[in-house]
Formats: sequence, structure tokens, C-alpha cells
Amino acid sequence: MEHKMSIINFLRHKYALTEKGAKDLVWSCCACALQDIVLMMPVGLLYLLVKDLLSGGISRPAFYLWAALAMLVLIAAVALVKYNAQFVSVYIESGKRRISLAEKLRKLPLSYFGKKDLTDLTSTIMADCATIETGTSHWIPELIGSMISTVLICVGCFTFDWRMSLAALWPAPVAIAIVLCSSKVQNRVTRRQSKAVVELADNIQEGLEAFQDIRSANAEGQWLSSFRGKVGAVEKSAIRSELGIAYFVVSAQILLRFGIVSVALTGGLLLRGGSLDLLTFFMFLLVASRLYDPMSGALTNLGAAISLNIPCERMDGILSHEEQEGRGELTNKGYDICFENVLFAYDTGETVLDGVSFTARQGEVTALIGPSGCGKTTVSRLAARFWDIQGGRISVGGMDISKVDPETLLSLYSIVFQDVTLFNNSVMENIRIGRKDATDAEVMEAARLAHVDVFAERLPQGWDTLIGENGCTLSGGERQRISIARAFLKGAPIILLDEATASLDVENETFVQESLSRLIQDKTVIVIAHRMRTVAGADKIVVLKDGKVQQNGAPAVLLAEGGFYKEMTSLQGAAMEWNI
Repeated sequence: MEHKMSIINFLRHKYALTEKGAKDLVWSCCACALQDIVLMMPVGLLYLLVKDLLSGGISRPAFYLWAALAMLVLIAAVALVKYNAQFVSVYIESGKRRISLAEKLRKLPLSYFGKKDLTDLTSTIMADCATIETGTSHWIPELIGSMISTVLICVGCFTFDWRMSLAALWPAPVAIAIVLCSSKVQNRVTRRQSKAVVELADNIQEGLEAFQDIRSANAEGQWLSSFRGKVGAVEKSAIRSELGIAYFVVSAQILLRFGIVSVALTGGLLLRGGSLDLLTFFMFLLVASRLYDPMSGALTNLGAAISLNIPCERMDGILSHEEQEGRGELTNKGYDICFENVLFAYDTGETVLDGVSFTARQGEVTALIGPSGCGKTTVSRLAARFWDIQGGRISVGGMDISKVDPETLLSLYSIVFQDVTLFNNSVMENIRIGRKDATDAEVMEAARLAHVDVFAERLPQGWDTLIGENGCTLSGGERQRISIARAFLKGAPIILLDEATASLDVENETFVQESLSRLIQDKTVIVIAHRMRTVAGADKIVVLKDGKVQQNGAPAVLLAEGGFYKEMTSLQGAAMEWNI
């Protein structure tokens, strides 16, 4: 029982299967083996028929007729069982695999997505899943089934004549060894091919997103040249990948055919010496001719199965990644956000925050300012547990956020980013993302508070107008107002604003700032901004520089004591007086 479970666990880990999927794969392999064995039964019937003929005639014609019909029915029944086991169950499992990947991605820290190439992730979820689906529905069952049936047939052959059995079977282990030797080559070329495909997809995505800039800079030729190079790299890597396996598999299949030659030579010598009868010689010729077809297919499937190593490795990199975990209930008392000697660094090892301490109090606006790269955005992301810190403590109302499930924690937050993400859906449904169970009336009220109604009612289909991919039919200010409407609808007690008005024109900035002033009432608010006039009305300003808190206090106090805040206020004031 333990041995069986170890096989199931191995298959689950190796091919990203559920427990039922692993058991179905075992049954699929058995079904393939059964079919191979059933397909050998006509050889046995033919052997009996020839034996009767050599004995003077067919003495049991009805037996042979009914036996042939029974074999046809049995072959059809086994083929149906094999189809269900080999394909239907695998396709169901493939759907579960994609869902389990999506569930896993939900539990990963958001820092994971910052470190990974999103095209690479998409390739793993779509292309690698499809490859594994093909492998577990075609290659693995056929391979294991052929190996099981071959072993059983070989055992039967040895009961007839061990010398002829050796003559027929000696090429098999040598051929398998040749294909197995291709694993390192295949892994190397498959990894290169995956990299080339991802680079091509990245190039296409970048070109589509930046085509306006490419045209304005007359850089179409340069981009097309790069594109052709990437396409050529994919083509070359695909050819190398095919050749990498073909050299080994074709060589092994050629060697396998020498088994028929060795059976004929050995049988001829034994027949001439009188130590082998003609019927046994004939039977081994039949078995050899029938046996090498599934074995030849098994070698192809073995090579293909080896090519699964890289897709499985890439998928295992997602499934085995450490998850963010925590309690599913909130124990906070209030909504003050407190950073206590927080240390944080990204994977590069470069320290981003070094002993940062401050408190953003409920009912106040706390502004984070500082030079680019000082860690302002990092602080806001850490406050919502997008990443986990290396040292210190972050709490909300006295509750250590590292002990709370991220999805539960985020129910306390509404976040308005500078870069808004919208979906190709109606204005109403884009706002409803803030709270999926909201009524139309609640959505409309949130939209009114964010001034979305000012432009939504002028759209061709009003509130039901589809706004295009990422809201491409709307202006930056209109997209930002939808984002703020989501925050209104969610009604969370903590608001994070990351450069929410940085790229807006004066009219839209006025609308957005008025909306924000309504949104932040009685909330814990952390604002990130570069414009000093944007944060002049904040209750507290935290100045970050070189990963440390340089200043911390009310705007008037910081102006009086001098330092970075006063310097930036003076510089931006002088910039506003500049004219052409």
C-alpha cells in the first residue's frame, strides 16, 4: 500500500496532478498495456491455425470463427475503456490543473509577480499545461503500457524458447538506453526553446503596446529587424529541439529492427541444427514483427516524455513556491498603521528600507515624500502585505499583519494607483469590481461621489458602454475616477493613494482631488506624491531618504525646521514661476 502511494505521490509531484489524476494516469497506463496484450491475441490464434494446418487440416473451423469474433469484440471494448481512461479523464484533470494553478497564484505574494516575467508565467499556465496534457494523455500511457505489455509478452516467449527470446529482445534494452542518453541534450535545447519563445512573445507585446511611440520615432524598421531576429531564433531552437531527439530516437528505432534479422538468423541456424521446430520459428517471426511496432512507438514516446522535464520543472516552480499564509479573522482595534523598525530588501539584496518607523493614525492623512527610489511605494505595498518584511513589525490597530491571511487583510484597504487597470466591460461593471454584491443604486452613488457620472452619461450607451481594453476609450482622468469610484464602493477604512493625480490635467485633477477629499474622510490615509502642493494639507508628512525616515511631522513643523521638505517646497515653488 505504501509503495502504491509512493507511486501516486511521485506522479502528483512530477506532472502536477491531483490524487485522482495520478490514479487515473496509472489506470490509463494499465489500459494501454491491456490493449497491447489483446492486440497480440490474434497472433496466438494464427499460431493455432497454422499448427492445425500442419497437422493435416482445419479440424475446428467454428472455434476459429467464434474466437475471431470474440477477439474483435474484446479489442473494441478494450479500445473504448482505453479511450476513456487515456483521454477523457486527462482532459478533466487538465481543467483541474489550470484551476489549481490559479488558486496557487492567489496565495502567492505579489512580489512574486514583480520578479517573474508575466509572459513567461502566461506561457507556463497555457503552453506548458497543454504540453503536460498531451504528455499524460498520449506519451506517458503509451510508453508505460508498451513497457508493461512487452515485459509480459517476453515472459511468455521465454517459456517457449529462451534462445529465440534473447535473439528477439536484445535490441530493446540497448535502444532504450540510447534514448535515455538524450535527456541532457533535450533538457538543454528545450530550455533554450522556451526562452526563445518567451522573448518573441515579449517582443510582440512590447511592439503592440508601444507602436505609437515606435511610429513617432520612425523606428518601425528597427523593431521589425528585432522581430525577425526573434522569429529566427524560435525557428532555429525548434529545429534543434526536434533534431536533438530525432538523432537518438531514430538511431534506437533502426537498432530495434535488427531484432527481426537476429530472429531470422538464430532461428535458421537452430532449425538447421534440428533443435527448433518450424512452427516455433514461425511463431517467433510473427511475434517479432508485431512486437517491434509498439516498442518503436514506445521509443518515440520515451523521447517525448523526456521533453516534459522542462515544462514540469517550470510548473513546479509555481506550485512549490512558498505561499503567504495567516489567520482568516481580523483582531485589530482601530485602524492605525504602525511601522516599527522595518527592514526590507528585494531579491537583489539591496536594502530598500532600513529601520523605518512611523505611525499613520486613523482620521489623519499621512503623506510619504522623498526622492525617486527612496522606498515610498514600497512602504505602501508593505502596509497592505504585498510583500513580507525581513525585520521589524507592521501592525494595523495593534494586529501584526504578517499573521493575517492577505485576502482577509486587504478587505481593510482601498488602493488607488497611478496606473489604473480597467477591463473591457461596461462602466458599471468596472466600478462594481470594488464590491461584487453591490446593487446598481450603490454603484451609481459611488460613481456620483467620484464624478464618474459627469462623463458616463455622455457615452454612446451611457453606463452600459464598453470602455475597451484597459479603458482605452477613456481619458486618464476618467479612468482614474472609475478607480476612485471602486474605492468609494468598497468603503474600506484604510486608503492608500499612490500618485493618484500625478499625470492628470488641471480640470481632471480638480475633479479627482474633490473626489479624494470625500473618500478619505474619517479614514486612515497614506498618500504618496511628488507635488508638494498635493500634500500641503496633510496632517503628517514622513520624509524618506536612502531607506530611512529623515523627517516626520506636520507640514508647518517641517517647514520651520528646514531639511528636505522645505527644500522641495522651495524648488517646486520656483519651478511654477518658470515660463518660456
